[in-house]
Amino acid sequence: MNRTIASLLALSSIALVSACGQSTDSEVVAVAPPAEIPRHSAAEFFATTSYGLPGPAGHAFSADGKSLLVSSDKDGVFNVYALPVTGGDMVRMTDSEDSAMFAVSWFPTDDRMLYTYDQGGNELNHVLVREADGSHRDLTPGEELKASFVGWADDGQSFFLATTERNQKSFDLYRYSSADYSREMVFENPGFQLAALSRDGRWLALDKPRTSADSDVYVVDLSADNAEPVLITEHDGNISYGAVTFTPDNQGLVFSTNEHGEFSQHWTYDLETGDKNLLVSADWDVMYTGFSRTGRYRASGINADARTEVLLTDTASGEAVSLPELPPGDLNNLRFSSDDSRLALIVNSDVSPSDIYLLDLEAGASTRLTDAMNPEIDREHLVASEVVRYKSFDGLEIPGILYKPHGASADNPVPAIVWVHGGPGGQSRTGYSATRQHLINHGYAILAANNRGSSGYGKTFFHMDDKRHGEEDLQDIVYGRKYLETLDWIDGDKIGVLGGSYGGYMVAAALAFEPEAFDVGINIFGVTNWVRTLKSIPPWWEAFKEALYDEMGDPATDEERHRRISPLFHADNIVKPLLVVQGANDPRVLQVESDELVAAVQANEVPVDYVIFPDEGHGFRKRENRITASEAYVKFLDKYLRGAE
Repeated sequence: MNRTIASLLALSSIALVSACGQSTDSEVVAVAPPAEIPRHSAAEFFATTSYGLPGPAGHAFSADGKSLLVSSDKDGVFNVYALPVTGGDMVRMTDSEDSAMFAVSWFPTDDRMLYTYDQGGNELNHVLVREADGSHRDLTPGEELKASFVGWADDGQSFFLATTERNQKSFDLYRYSSADYSREMVFENPGFQLAALSRDGRWLALDKPRTSADSDVYVVDLSADNAEPVLITEHDGNISYGAVTFTPDNQGLVFSTNEHGEFSQHWTYDLETGDKNLLVSADWDVMYTGFSRTGRYRASGINADARTEVLLTDTASGEAVSLPELPPGDLNNLRFSSDDSRLALIVNSDVSPSDIYLLDLEAGASTRLTDAMNPEIDREHLVASEVVRYKSFDGLEIPGILYKPHGASADNPVPAIVWVHGGPGGQSRTGYSATRQHLINHGYAILAANNRGSSGYGKTFFHMDDKRHGEEDLQDIVYGRKYLETLDWIDGDKIGVLGGSYGGYMVAAALAFEPEAFDVGINIFGVTNWVRTLKSIPPWWEAFKEALYDEMGDPATDEERHRRISPLFHADNIVKPLLVVQGANDPRVLQVESDELVAAVQANEVPVDYVIFPDEGHGFRKRENRITASEAYVKFLDKYLRGAE
């Protein structure tokens, strides 16, 4: 399936914020959780610290091996830090108080590092270097361009960046000198997605989405004169292919395909002979494959029913490698040291936020380097999820992630929320969420529904909502409520719906097209007018615009249907209280979408609260904003759901 389309409007994993805007004040009916479980504020939940490691193309370990490069909101705004591998305090490498900054890579031979940031969530990222003396330099200067890091050359003497500076639509590839940052364009992109670069800088892999179900992979030999992309996935019918990574010896390309069944497998393509061979398969989608620096290890991630299973393989023997003992949870961001003796990774679970661990693969030992959890919150008071399935209107089984608050029972039923993920084509997965745990702590059950069209359950399920958005997929959400009503520990008269991005659209659609299905709705930067949204997509989406239009409909020919499924044009049907939350800098769902919906619902004389964040985009990165947003959700639900008669 096409992963690009699946993530277009997805709710950011770091999404939830600080506000200015409109709201109403009145007495709130609030019920405390059982006495043994203290109720915590959003500020206490968000006092947990977020950590992230650089992407797989970057170097997480410093040249001397003494520090890891990490992104963290330790001081409220994401900045870049050096984390000693022996433990101890992080050293701050950037000093932003407004725009979030994220780690890209250490330089492989010295103390310089690369990082990236945009301006208040507008997604126009630049790539910068921090010199060893602490000075900073923008390597991609200019207005209205978007840039990204692609990879290092094996010898460390050069690195590759992509920018849209030429026409705002296409990412061209540039080679930069590590010594003086002089550069040359090595690939002028005619309209592909840059997907992977070989370690020797010779081979470039490109993705070409054709439809939402059909895509191809091309390779380019950058060393050839007048290099042209060569198709390596010629096929008939709808098959989704995508480049993953090159092998460490630069002789092969790993690519994904769903040609051989419902789920994506990873195969290799020999660049000399063109031979293709199966590399990794499972009874679920293979999400990623990567190699350690020397090539000794191969790591693959399996999306096993909304949880991640990691397969670590010794490439010489083909045998599975057992990792040192770690706490329960998903393993993410696996990053090897240059000599493959150590492995840094992140462990995350429903009841434990992301912490960084260092594994000594030779000694078989693990060390936790961070402690993300706020010590004021007892981990025993958090709630782990249960994977469930329920039947929709047509008998189709819908997967979901269910959270039951402590103390909920038939004698003490609790209100509930159907949580809708972003997308189209996203997936709700297990893992820590301060917002979810804040809601649960305040007595709200959550069903995170993976309606038809969600990723992770096979290509047939994934495409069931193509050009049917706001129809069958909406019914899956409505039937999520019906499922909750069957649970004796749920108060069936008090069930709301919450979602961000595409999930926010589903919230507004539920209130407009099924006005009695839910008692309240929380729309977080959701699409309300598909006519406008599909005509105003960011220019850097050009490479997959055709595939997006294939799934959602072309605004040039499908405007009538887009109007029919757009909540804004049917807002006079909305009769239940609504909270709308929006980032003013959002380039995907423009603020006007939310402005107009709020005005329309106000005209119905229906309660509507509106929170706008002037310094955020499509996902909320500042801790103070996430706190404000989460408090707004609880306040709204306490007033209009729990307090409703």
